[in-house]
Amino acid sequence: MAQPTATGVAHPASVIGPSYCAPHPVDLAIITKTPTLTDGNFDVIDIQGNIVFKVRAPFTCFQRARSVLLDAAGNHLVTLRPKLTSSHDRWKVFRGDSTNSGDLLFSAKRSSMFQCKTTLHVFLANNTREDVCDFKVKATFSERSCVIYAGDSSTEVAQMHKKQSLKSVFLGKDHFMVTVNPNIDYAFIVALIVILYDINRPV
Repeated sequence: MAQPTATGVAHPASVIGPSYCAPHPVDLAIITKTPTLTDGNFDVIDIQGNIVFKVRAPFTCFQRARSVLLDAAGNHLVTLRPKLTSSHDRWKVFRGDSTNSGDLLFSAKRSSMFQCKTTLHVFLANNTREDVCDFKVKATFSERSCVIYAGDSSTEVAQMHKKQSLKSVFLGKDHFMVTVNPNIDYAFIVALIVILYDINRPV
């Protein structure tokens, strides 16, 4: 990945694809939805109101199931799969609709099960030793806020906070505003927030 600097990352940090690394900050709104048989959990829109991504998950009575991140055209970008036997809420994320080990892009796990605030350590596929994380997520999900850092540093690469309007309250929708710093893969950031949401959602 690109090395952090005092103001961000020096070169594009692509995880899902270089087309999702912009040379400027990217603002996105993540709108949570009630899952149905034909629709997903989230719509992700840009500041013009255009759909950028969708998240779909099987309609199931179980808390955990694989989710799929799609682009606006409905193409499968990544598959997010929880490891049900993990004691640290571990997720693996694969390219496209694959779950083969050769298509692994990254994994994420909670640093401890006993946390008032959620901390996720994120490891890219080539970081097999996992001595040091490639990204770190610190979140207070009851307040719908999180900060994502480069590696184990204090360099912020993205921030999320909750934004509600009278319209969103009336419609029963939560809006999460995400700002992704320049040169950071914003599809990857959305995937991390999907994992964070699933870990913290009520049964």
